[in-house]
Amino acid sequence: MKLALSFLLASSALAAAVDFVRDVRPIFQQHCYSCHGEKKQKSGLRLDIKSEAFKGGDKHAPDIISGKAKDSPLIHFIITDDEDELMPPKGKISSKEIETLTTWINEGAPWPDGIDLAKLENRLDHWSFKPIQVSSSAQSIDKFIDAKLAEKHLRRSPPADPVSLIRRITFDLTGLPPTPEETTAFEKEFIQDRASSIQHLVDRLLQSERYGERWAQHWLDVVRYADTHGFEVNTERPNAWPYRDYVIRSFNYDTPYDRFIKEQIVGDAMGQDAATGFLVTASVLLPGQIGKDDASKRLARQDSIDEIVVNLGQTFLGLSIGCARCHDHKFDPITAKDYYAMQAFVAGVEYADRDLHTPEAEAARAEEKKLKARLAEIDKELARFVPLAKSGTERPMINARENADRFPPVKTKRVRFTIKATTNLEPCIDELEVFNTAGENVALATLGTQRKSSGDIGVAERHELRFLNDGRYGNSRSWLSNKPGQGWVELEFPQEQTIERVVWGRDREGRFTDRLPTDYQIEISDATGTWHTVADASDRQKFDPKNQNKKTKPTLSGLTAEETKRAKPLIQEKAAAEKKIAQAQNAQKAFAGTFRAPDDIHLLNRGDPEQPKESVTPAVLSSLGQLTLPKESAEQQRRRALADWIASPQNPLTARVMVNRIWQGHFGTGLVQTASDFGHMGMKPTHPELLDWLAAEFIRSGWSVKHMHRLIMLSETYGQSSQTHDLATPPSASAPQDKIINHKSKIINEGPLLDADVRYLWRYPSRRIEAESIRDSMLAVSGRLNLKMFGRGFNFFDQRGGLSGFDPIETFTPENERRMIYAHKVRREPETVFGAFDCPDAGQSTARRIESTTPIQALNLFNSRFTLVQSTAFAERAKKEAGPDLANQITHAYRLAFSRVPTPEELADTTPLVREHGLTALCRALFNSNEFLFVP
Repeated sequence: MKLALSFLLASSALAAAVDFVRDVRPIFQQHCYSCHGEKKQKSGLRLDIKSEAFKGGDKHAPDIISGKAKDSPLIHFIITDDEDELMPPKGKISSKEIETLTTWINEGAPWPDGIDLAKLENRLDHWSFKPIQVSSSAQSIDKFIDAKLAEKHLRRSPPADPVSLIRRITFDLTGLPPTPEETTAFEKEFIQDRASSIQHLVDRLLQSERYGERWAQHWLDVVRYADTHGFEVNTERPNAWPYRDYVIRSFNYDTPYDRFIKEQIVGDAMGQDAATGFLVTASVLLPGQIGKDDASKRLARQDSIDEIVVNLGQTFLGLSIGCARCHDHKFDPITAKDYYAMQAFVAGVEYADRDLHTPEAEAARAEEKKLKARLAEIDKELARFVPLAKSGTERPMINARENADRFPPVKTKRVRFTIKATTNLEPCIDELEVFNTAGENVALATLGTQRKSSGDIGVAERHELRFLNDGRYGNSRSWLSNKPGQGWVELEFPQEQTIERVVWGRDREGRFTDRLPTDYQIEISDATGTWHTVADASDRQKFDPKNQNKKTKPTLSGLTAEETKRAKPLIQEKAAAEKKIAQAQNAQKAFAGTFRAPDDIHLLNRGDPEQPKESVTPAVLSSLGQLTLPKESAEQQRRRALADWIASPQNPLTARVMVNRIWQGHFGTGLVQTASDFGHMGMKPTHPELLDWLAAEFIRSGWSVKHMHRLIMLSETYGQSSQTHDLATPPSASAPQDKIINHKSKIINEGPLLDADVRYLWRYPSRRIEAESIRDSMLAVSGRLNLKMFGRGFNFFDQRGGLSGFDPIETFTPENERRMIYAHKVRREPETVFGAFDCPDAGQSTARRIESTTPIQALNLFNSRFTLVQSTAFAERAKKEAGPDLANQITHAYRLAFSRVPTPEELADTTPLVREHGLTALCRALFNSNEFLFVP
């Protein structure tokens, strides 16, 4: 075959000129168009349009190299001996056809303009890329809806009843059911003035702090917020929660949406440090999970920046920009260069904690400093009460942070610390302290104490012998032996001291745990120069590597009665101080990214960091704007420019995407069903004119999200019944056949047949409440919901991160009976009970939760310990509030769960159940009913 190719390449120079229309296109039509034509473009190659053919496919572009047939992938694939590569897969091209294509390419691959039989789609000619237009005479939601229904020969259903409305509105705005008192008050006002009562209800709930908790959850779904890093190790992000709290506060404050966008991209310049947690919400590999070679580091960095670009695109613009990482977007007008130009805006963002500079954070820093000073005093006092070495009492295990060795007071001028074994490598000591009977550290170099060692690994300004007793803690000022697993250091005081305690550690700041001495002895020299052992590792607890960085916990064992009396209050004060210090530290940082000089971003061939092409500068998507920045632009300036472009009223996507998300929150599905994809592969809007009218109104209102809630929830469309037929009482089954037929003809419309998905809203589309609302509502009805807001998340599992083995916590306390949004969210680990209710695991963005029905849901909700505990609490509440009468208890349980009283039939059916099995059995059944789980 290769010999034949050589002959063809040589002979083609002598052949007559090849005409593209007469000779080449028929070959393409017969052999290539089925896979590389208008309907399919396998491997990204299209051969029926000139511009696309010369652009080439994804993996080996260009496929046609003018004048060089032997170098053209197109020729390679039609002559190769490799059956897996040979094209076409079926119906091999003849030798004559191969000769024709070879000659054509060697002649320069002439392809006249204007002769293509197909026309390239104008990808910019798409509804979502066009400016927002409001030209319709319809100026209300109901008019737009009615106009579309009329086109479909449909009409809206009658208004909903007051109980359905208050449950619908309260669930939509707060994620919780209304109380019986709220329902009663609303029903009374509803009778007098329906419109006014609904408006008052909506306004009241929009002012509730519960509103922000409810609507923040959807935003966190979209940006895939979690409290762990993800991937295999799934390490905890202990300071991720400030971003979650920021989102809740923003919805409650009705932060204008354009400002909300800017704060999340450049909040460090707007006094909102936690807001930039948005940039780093995705999974990321930690340094220890990345290969040590430079190629692995470059790939990991590319992946981390990619996650930011993907988040920006799908969240704010409703576009899958990330699809252009390896090649031009297949469907939307986004080139690979566009993608990397977007990367350049955020090329200085690192996934890391950042100090907060809020008044609360500054107060926490001051409190931490004060507490640490007192803790140091307590530690000095408590150090006198550690068990004596060699006293027969087992002493605490050696740990990397701090160890105290106490012995009977002894006079000496010299102390020697000898290391016999370590966890690994050469031993390291961070500050060797020696205390006299007055509690003073006499080892300090500032007091004239001299030191020497068996040998050192000198690392300038980090590991030097002079740092052994300089009074400063940390690995960066420590001594390092020059022998693996052994070494000694010696201190000599200016004058004889009466000492009783030696304190030492590997790293007193607790950051490093390697090089830890695990076998050692402490000796003192007498007046004759003889060494005597006063302490060693022989009576320490067995070494445990998992706990080697923990401070030694004070213990009362081995102390005298008098010592115990003095030590006990100090131990209690120490525990309280450490807890307060941890709380203060948690309030000072947020996992909100750090910012540095931006990376030099290049267009990458096929997305491969090892194949960089030309350098690119920050620029927005070329199909949607002309904004570009010079390469020398500062890091924060880049993000600010990007935020301003996204949040601009002239951006055709931003307002549309957000109002669609709000609409989805009220009707279950947006006007555009694919809420995070407004591109060519997304669904078209059912009501395009309404979408644009809402977007224009959103901008006109000052980007007020709460204004959009009012606009939607006060419409007749939102307030209509969810029933599929009129409210007339249907005839009994025994009625004459003609009467039944006549009744069926009175059904409001043919919606169930013409619009089964209720996309045109001929009735209100009832839906199941989300997992969080199910759990929170069970707690609310049982009277055990803790409404404490903000702060570090409570635990659903016995660990806050790790590979596997997440056991659920089934002991319920006020802390873990907070709203579910405040739970510590472990990425890719669904919550045991409510994870079955389509609760996303933060592995990917969730623009809209699916609504599945599985046996696991029913089993979890009926048999879980959580349900059993809350059912008991529900029953106890009903008994306490309704009194001893059984009928009153049942009635009150219905009012709490369903916002209504039971029908006579329900009361008659449930009374025997309660008499025989107790009220808890009924409460358990109510939790499992559709009426409790669905928005009416």
